Amino acid sequence: MPSRTFLALAGWTAAAVAATLTGLAAVEIIGDGITGSTDGKAISSKQIEQQLDAAKGSLSPDPDPGQSQGEGQGTATPTATPDTGTPTPTPSPTATATAVRKTFSTPGGTAIAVCEGATVRLLSWAPAQGYGVDSADPGPDDEHVEVKFEGSAGKVELRVRCVNGRPSGSWKQDD
Repeated sequence: MPSRTFLALAGWTAAAVAATLTGLAAVEIIGDGITGSTDGKAISSKQIEQQLDAAKGSLSPDPDPGQSQGEGQGTATPTATPDTGTPTPTPSPTATATAVRKTFSTPGGTAIAVCEGATVRLLSWAPAQGYGVDSADPGPDDEHVEVKFEGSAGKVELRVRCVNGRPSGSWKQDD
């Protein structure tokens, strides 16, 4: 009887070791694909945006996201693609308007908006840590779109509209 218990314990231990090693190997292999590098370091949001822009061949958002923080308005600036040196327009459903994209950061969260002519819409939005999305009106709209974040520190409302075909945003915070 003791040998049966020993064999069961040894079999269970071998299976647990094999499963753990398989899991570690899988995480190592997948981890390289997740971080986009072989050194295991995470890539920055700026690098992500650059890679997405290169993959889509579109205009990149304003390289200085600090301009859109705080009360006020910001505009997007197209950047040149590294291979041609000229801006590449983003294909749009209407094919007559050039889409301009901009990222807006607030204490409550971040949103990405796009203007296609005079029409604005939110592409995505994400709350900051400690906040949630209270409501969102992603558009498309000819006047403005908005997203409201709510957290323990208060409410933050971000409104974006198109000014001369470029996203322009303002936000306010209520305690």
